[in-house]
Amino acid sequence: MDVAIVGATGLVGQVIFEILDESKIKLDNIYAVASDRSVGKYINFKGTDIKIISIENALENKIDIAIFSAGKELSLKWAPIFVKKGAYVIDNSSAWRMDETKKLIVPEINGHILDKEDKIIPNPNCSTIQMVMAIHNIHRKYNILRIIISTYQSISGTGRKAIAQLHAERNSNKSEKVYPHQIYNNAIPHCDEFEENGYTKEEMKLVNETNKILDSNISITATAVRLPISGGHSESINITLENPFEIEDIKNIMQNSEGVILEDKPFKNHYPMPVNSQGKDSVYVGRVRRDNSCENSLNMWVVCDNLRKGAATNTIQIMQLIIDKGFLN
Repeated sequence: MDVAIVGATGLVGQVIFEILDESKIKLDNIYAVASDRSVGKYINFKGTDIKIISIENALENKIDIAIFSAGKELSLKWAPIFVKKGAYVIDNSSAWRMDETKKLIVPEINGHILDKEDKIIPNPNCSTIQMVMAIHNIHRKYNILRIIISTYQSISGTGRKAIAQLHAERNSNKSEKVYPHQIYNNAIPHCDEFEENGYTKEEMKLVNETNKILDSNISITATAVRLPISGGHSESINITLENPFEIEDIKNIMQNSEGVILEDKPFKNHYPMPVNSQGKDSVYVGRVRRDNSCENSLNMWVVCDNLRKGAATNTIQIMQLIIDKGFLN
């Protein structure tokens, strides 16, 4: 199998290489694709230096699966070209997510709906993935009516320049600003661009993608906040259910959900934190408790490594689905 990683030098691209290195997926060739400023440099993979090539050069080769982590505009332009050349495309940008002809896949939830004809497969937003992982089995049993979600997102979700800005501000140095305000020692309620409805694009991704993956009838409102931490996203989630529930049953559901780990012993100071999620593929859930202010409602705290399960791990799981379903045969 021949694979191209488009956006190989970015944060998500690098983690994709790490996960492929950890995985048992057999590759015949892997092509590292990046912008002109990186072409000619090398990436080490499984002890071998791989020369970075341009996207045009990549298309000169047979590609079975192309993984895009290089932004919306590049995906819109190049993904269909790779498909015409016979490749499946897994895309980490927002380019194709709300396209009615494309399926948003979280393998543990809806991997069964992926068909051979699905040539462009958009990866959901990182914050969406961790939320739906935590709540999808609750929805199946109790029917979620409403979600109120507030996210507390690390700077790694923005990229390398955001990390550079934080480090520079921490050390009182000058740097290019990717945020409209100082991020060091601050919290910015502004993830992505604002839309006319007063929500940011990040907040609307949580709404629209969750409706697409789980159920279009769920009412959702979101607030997304950027924090000065290097990795791991956290979410405070309040859900209202159609039917009465026992809190212990909710915990049992999450304990038995694939890819979810319940860390819920608050009196022993045991609950999910982003510092403990980094480098791991699970979604961590804690602070599970009844919302006494609203009937049939509950709260939870959900944490995940946004670069792994929130992006790269989910991508490689989709790749594994393509292989396991025999789409490349």
